[in-house]
Amino acid sequence: MTPSLPATPFAAASAAGAFWGYVGPGAGFAFLSSFLFILAAVAAVAAVFLTLPVRLLIRAIRFGGKKTSARGRVVIIGLDGLDPVLAASYMDRGLLPRLSGLRERGSFLPMLTTNPPISPVAWSSLLTGVNPGKHNIFDFIHRDPLTYLPRLSAAEVVSEGRRKPRIRLLRKSRPFWTILGERGVFSAALKVPITFPPEPFPGLALSGLGTPDLRGSQGSFTLFATRKAGGERMTGGYQVALEGAGPVWKTRITGPPRPGDGAEPLSIPLRIEIVNDGGAVDLRWPGDSLRLEPGRLSPWKQFVFRFGLRGRIRGVAQVFVKSLHPHLEIYLSPINIDPARPALPVSHPFIYSVYLSRLFGTFPTLGLPQDTWALNEGVLTEDGFLQQTWDAHRRLERIFFHTLGQVRRGLVFCVFDTSDVIQHEFWRYLGGEGPRAGTIEELYRRMDRLVGETLNRLGPEDTLLVVSDHGFKDFRRGVHLNAWLHDRGYLVLKEGAGGKNRWLADVDWSRTRAYSLGLSGIYLNLKGREKDGTVPNSAAAVLKRELAAALKELSDPAGGEGVVEEVYDRQEIYEGPYRQNAPDLIVGFRPPYRVSWESAQGEAAGEIFSDNEKAWSADHCLDHKLVPGVFFSNRPLNAKQVSLTDIAPTVLRLFDIDPPAYLDGRALELSGRPGGREGKTKPAPRTAGETKAKEK
Repeated sequence: MTPSLPATPFAAASAAGAFWGYVGPGAGFAFLSSFLFILAAVAAVAAVFLTLPVRLLIRAIRFGGKKTSARGRVVIIGLDGLDPVLAASYMDRGLLPRLSGLRERGSFLPMLTTNPPISPVAWSSLLTGVNPGKHNIFDFIHRDPLTYLPRLSAAEVVSEGRRKPRIRLLRKSRPFWTILGERGVFSAALKVPITFPPEPFPGLALSGLGTPDLRGSQGSFTLFATRKAGGERMTGGYQVALEGAGPVWKTRITGPPRPGDGAEPLSIPLRIEIVNDGGAVDLRWPGDSLRLEPGRLSPWKQFVFRFGLRGRIRGVAQVFVKSLHPHLEIYLSPINIDPARPALPVSHPFIYSVYLSRLFGTFPTLGLPQDTWALNEGVLTEDGFLQQTWDAHRRLERIFFHTLGQVRRGLVFCVFDTSDVIQHEFWRYLGGEGPRAGTIEELYRRMDRLVGETLNRLGPEDTLLVVSDHGFKDFRRGVHLNAWLHDRGYLVLKEGAGGKNRWLADVDWSRTRAYSLGLSGIYLNLKGREKDGTVPNSAAAVLKRELAAALKELSDPAGGEGVVEEVYDRQEIYEGPYRQNAPDLIVGFRPPYRVSWESAQGEAAGEIFSDNEKAWSADHCLDHKLVPGVFFSNRPLNAKQVSLTDIAPTVLRLFDIDPPAYLDGRALELSGRPGGREGKTKPAPRTAGETKAKEK
């Protein structure tokens, strides 16, 4: 069966079976479902190839902006989720010589993160220098008070009368590189989260977390299988049943919604055949084919979806054969926007992704290309996931080092999310035994090698910052906030409803006073704000105090432990014009607790506590004080505390630019000449995984 996509952007969950909640990176959540504007984008690509100004682009990359009085470049490596405690432990054991060199001759401190410490919130504060009340990002999703339904926090599709729909970035305030550009400083921002759609500025950008796949979701895989693995719809993707005994099956690959009406998705035929005496699979689709053995991830392949007489929408994806016997199981990754012929802009300028694809071949454009939900669902094996993750990492490394070699003045900022996804999925093996026990140690050593290779490419006046947005802790138990609210009578279900439907579909709003949606927030059902609000403004403050006090007393009956570190009132922790868009309360959990998967997706009943049995075994959606990020610099730092919001003003000051008065962070004093180059530092021995990767 060919799965369907929602007919309208953010269609009601009760009416659209293809909605998924973002309960962790990789989970598909419908973002774009009407690609009316894709026709214009496809036409723009054709025009680009007719008038491709490659020489001008290369010149812009190579020579950067105007001269400033600043000495050297500023290079920022973002290592999403790198944990300061774990990093310090590995440095003390001598496993991270390059980061140790920065600690000894430059700077190393834990870095205060945002509240809540969720990736889009934290990175938005880092790149703008302001608190969430000024940049408008509070979670991956937020609720529409007029419908109680979820919306993505980062971007939305806007229709304006007869004009073609456009994508609007919902993050407010300005990234520091736009301010640099106004002062003549060239910047390249690569895969920085919450930069889709890319904003124009005097520089180069490749969009990061928040960039959709070709279907318009945040990442939707497909499983072709001869067995039922979890129903036709699983969290993060679809299953397509292969009927019959084979060895040949004919099915279809579902692509983007059809331009014009979006009623039915485009699709292409796929022929699957078991060959080589049952040792491999032959896949054929219009224009290409692939023969693949089990356990090996394919190269990036192109898929062309046709419409009308000459319409073409191109995507790229990878294939992994999980098993041939006793059941055939084939994983198709989310279909990424093709960087060589982008149906939607994934870079600035538009042709930058085309330029990069000409240099390095196909690379993933999805905001988070590592398919964590395919691993959680058992659709992708651990080895297949690691192949996919390191493949994406190596491709981004090549782009980063090329850019670093070409940008002679200005800023280069690149975010690697490898460190985030591997810790999420393999933390459960930390400190244990077996073949995966060293996975996270190997991750940190590879990040250390990345830093070392970067240092070797820097000049004597260049400043290097290595930063992460948060750290990590165990996630072993889920807390169903909506079930707790229901148990206490704050949330009431409709008569006869079981409370298991997603997106709060079973809630009786006429009798509900509070509800939860997302990874940390509780909203009041406020009169005059929510569609069917019941709580008068005069009672809001009392209700918030009542909820906060009760949550802080919540304990887990399985062990008698307290669950909540602190509950925060948005009025007290945020300031700025967008504070009213935040949840009314932010719940800061203690490890090993986090919002349960069910609560994050808007279910409204069930057990309050549950074991987390997914591969996703660590998290950072806790109290922000417990999961700081890291700050390294190749220059000594005259400060005892660093915050994410300090990075933007610090970078501006490094280019002799006065930070705007509205920034919440302060410019850090980095003294002396840059140091911490790898130089005479003895490199750490390669792990087996690193040796194999180098050989490839």
